[in-house]
Amino acid sequence: MTAVVSTPDALNFELPEELKLLKRSLREFVEKELWPLTDEVESSDEIPASAIGKMREMGLFGLPFAEEYGGAGIGELGYCVALEEFGRASAAFSNLLGAHCSIGAMALHLDGTKDLKDRYMPQLCSGEKLACFALSEPGAGSDAANISTTARRDGDIYMLAGVKHFITSGDIADFATVFAVTDPALGARGGITAFWVDLNGPGVKRGPKDRKMGLYGSHTCELIFEEAKVPADHVIGKVGSGFITAMKTLDMGRLSLAAGCVGSSQFMLEKSIVYAKERIQFGKPIGKQQAVQFMLADMATEIYAARNMVYHGAWKADRGERFSLEAAMAKRYCSDMAIQVVDRALQIHGGSGFMKETGIERVYRDSRILAIYEGTNEIQRMIIAEELLR
Repeated sequence: MTAVVSTPDALNFELPEELKLLKRSLREFVEKELWPLTDEVESSDEIPASAIGKMREMGLFGLPFAEEYGGAGIGELGYCVALEEFGRASAAFSNLLGAHCSIGAMALHLDGTKDLKDRYMPQLCSGEKLACFALSEPGAGSDAANISTTARRDGDIYMLAGVKHFITSGDIADFATVFAVTDPALGARGGITAFWVDLNGPGVKRGPKDRKMGLYGSHTCELIFEEAKVPADHVIGKVGSGFITAMKTLDMGRLSLAAGCVGSSQFMLEKSIVYAKERIQFGKPIGKQQAVQFMLADMATEIYAARNMVYHGAWKADRGERFSLEAAMAKRYCSDMAIQVVDRALQIHGGSGFMKETGIERVYRDSRILAIYEGTNEIQRMIIAEELLR
């Protein structure tokens, strides 16, 4: 048997030069513009308007979208590289981008009609208008196929009625991708439709901001639809295909969420290495202790694995290949990894890590949601198993 040997260029793990440049520029932006605002965001529970303005100037709200609409056109890999860098800042900033780019406007970008995209994508790419993603309901979180919000056709409009909850950026978004039942008999298999909804229109109310254990500066709230009128031409995709749109969009969102996990974890590792070299106990740096060395080694190994999972999934997405399995595995692994990494970082820092000054306790609180939103990790395991047994 003759062995087939691939050429050295068959596998290339080097980021393209334009993405290296993006990575460097975003690292500088995060460190100079966003990181100094961390305490302010944490104490005020608000992102300063000036910071959002600078994010607009940087073109960040259009990173993954087509250049024809004013986006950067960097694809999913480029977007994941960007979210990895944003993982080093307060989670409020990455959540603002994620709610808008990863899922809110992404559904429109993936399945919207040309007319809808021509009308709205330029405003979304510039950051002039912000979007959110409204799928979860009080009675349908993990069980997203059983949403109860309804959309009733009345001539050239649909009348939306129902409640969505835990909607990230629901308090500030101008538009939402909203999923509603158009045929109860069909359910998720042809009975759910996605709509592009103006949140400042009649019949739409926003509930109060939720009180959370973390993610200060990133708000969630209920969106309440009371016979809200939506033009029939604001259907995203086809009538009845909304659940497919939701799953496609969440595949993209799960990869970018995983990228943010990698970024925050890398930052925690770097802080832990510095501390392990500087902190003296028993007459020597704690980095000389094998227990600390093992924690650092495990953190680095898990981050290495996570980063390669994310990049491979993004590579498949940019090639137009199906990547639902990779997205679910990346989201499941990277979110659990990030929770474990920050836990070890806090342990390495000891009592200092428990204090607010280090910033580690903030990341510790913020990280817990990672295994819950955009599909709990139990749901990701179900998706993975289904893909394996398909």
